[in-house]
Amino acid sequence: MNDRFSPPQPPHGSAAASLEPLALREAFFDEAADHLERFEQLLLQAELGGAGDDTAHALFRCAHSVKGGAAAFGLDDVTELTHQFEALLDRVRRGERAPDAPLLELLLQGGDAVRALLAQHRGAPGAPGERGDTRELLAALRQASAAPAAPAAPAASAASAAATERELLLSVGPLHDRGALDALVAQFAEIDGLGHLEPLPSAGGAAADGLHRFALRSGCSDDELLALCGMHVDAALLRLAPRATAAAAEPAPGAAAATPPPGAAPAPAGAGPAPRSAHAAQADGETLRVPVRKVDELINLAGELVTAEAMLAQGCAALAPAEQLRLAAVLAELQRHTRALQDAAMAVRMIPVATLFARFPRMVRELGAKTGKPLRLRIEGDATELDKGMIEQIIDPLTHLVRNSCDHGIEPPADRRERGKPEAGTLWLKAAHEGSSIVIELRDDGRGLSRERLLAGARARGLHAPDTLSDAEVWQLIFAPGFSTAAQVTDVSGRGVGMDVVKRNIGALGGTVELHNREGRGLSVRVRLPLTLAIMDGMAVRVGDERYVLPLAAVVESFQLTPGRLGSVGGRAELVRLRDEFLPVLALQRLLAVPDAPGAADDAVMVVVQAEGVRAALRVHELLGQQQVVVKNLQTHLGAVARIAGATILGDGRVAPILDVAALLRELQR
Repeated sequence: MNDRFSPPQPPHGSAAASLEPLALREAFFDEAADHLERFEQLLLQAELGGAGDDTAHALFRCAHSVKGGAAAFGLDDVTELTHQFEALLDRVRRGERAPDAPLLELLLQGGDAVRALLAQHRGAPGAPGERGDTRELLAALRQASAAPAAPAAPAASAASAAATERELLLSVGPLHDRGALDALVAQFAEIDGLGHLEPLPSAGGAAADGLHRFALRSGCSDDELLALCGMHVDAALLRLAPRATAAAAEPAPGAAAATPPPGAAPAPAGAGPAPRSAHAAQADGETLRVPVRKVDELINLAGELVTAEAMLAQGCAALAPAEQLRLAAVLAELQRHTRALQDAAMAVRMIPVATLFARFPRMVRELGAKTGKPLRLRIEGDATELDKGMIEQIIDPLTHLVRNSCDHGIEPPADRRERGKPEAGTLWLKAAHEGSSIVIELRDDGRGLSRERLLAGARARGLHAPDTLSDAEVWQLIFAPGFSTAAQVTDVSGRGVGMDVVKRNIGALGGTVELHNREGRGLSVRVRLPLTLAIMDGMAVRVGDERYVLPLAAVVESFQLTPGRLGSVGGRAELVRLRDEFLPVLALQRLLAVPDAPGAADDAVMVVVQAEGVRAALRVHELLGQQQVVVKNLQTHLGAVARIAGATILGDGRVAPILDVAALLRELQR
């Protein structure tokens, strides 16, 4: 099928008129992806009993939006498929077709098919080179649309539905192009149940004020009508008002009807609160699509400014006291504005974790069907924001945790009945800010971890697992490489490749994993992450004549080394005594092959660090202080560098590597 390109012609003077055709096409693909994601979420809500008139209308709008854009760009296969969505959903919202499980499953499959077709048209990486065969799916959709109508609603219900129709005045304009107006009129003629649109005498041509007016009779809400009309006409050029009040007080262009003036007839029953224009309705959620590359450039420039400010502050510190005092106020103001600019730039990359959580209702649904377990997923805190780059990197670890919970954590229905639990297992996915971190918690009401099975599994693998281990230490055994308590391998999980990788990947992000177990009642996995990877609080240290930065989140404490505190095991492994425990020592100068610093004091300082449940003392020569640093990625130019997580520029202009504490501590296990 030809993928021809014939973009719509926007009204003269509109914002879209300045866009290049390729930009319009890319914008369509981005918006279509948003509509399809919303489409899937609505279907999953409907499956849980949340189907209603509003849901059916919202599903219809999603399908219609994708269809309109696909038709404009000549994507005939997408247009045909979404047209069948419309036909089926139109019957649902008119009460002629029940939104039962087979229908919802069919629409979910259809959404996947549309998503795949759009990826192929866009040329997305990994998309198949040839168009998928949708003939079977189209036939199933047509058959579902042609199924016998549902039993007629009782007379009282029908009368109630008719009573919700309202007489409205729709004003459009001023317009420079009749094409958008014709498309708007055609939409009401094509879509059954949307309403009846009748031109008023001046609509053959604009009235003196440049507006086109229509009498509109519809049972749809104001937001639904304005959203559908907004597909063809700029939202700022649309107005809705009750017919009874329109003559007395017509609102200004781009605004909704105001409260009727004294003496005006009241709004008809069912009209609800004063209607808003689409522009006003979207004001709280206005967004601007910007390529991530541009945001990264902005953050990089803000980071360079932070570095320059730090260098300026260090230079001022070398001046005479009188000069320092004269510049102190200006420097403080610069620091304040620089930090505010950096925070504002970072906030642009912060997006709600709802974009991450949205994939899991569908996954849990499919895992439940595959494992034969009725599963429910409850989501909390999905408005919590996290750096976009962090969200992309946490997807795989969190996906593995969800699959483990569904496969291993939740018991089969028969087992749950025996234990007095509901047959349906429940998972909770929650996000919340705690200080400068975000905590993502996955909890279930399943069987939890078994202390006996963990100890037996560890011993079978030759791990040191005495009965004297505390519960917390036993739970940590699950993070041993290749460890699994699965009774059998399935295509969901249980291959012995998992929790160790999860912990390692989260540790690479500067995060930690905590387990809270209630045997027989469920398991909670708490993932704690920094809010962003672009900036971090660090501790600068000197090793020989080199400077390094330790992530502050990994630093526990520091102390000066005094005689008698060092010891060794087997003449090789070095230990240092800290209160009542002995910690392994990593001498960074030897480990990193750093030469001695001529003339510098080499008093040893111990920095206690912790990562992936392991603690050790790093031997350095001097603590240079705590500071916020801008993280630079080295892999783009140098590839992976052992023991190094990135680099930053210090206030004196020197480049300082950022040490990968988790990788350093893994050196102890070799």
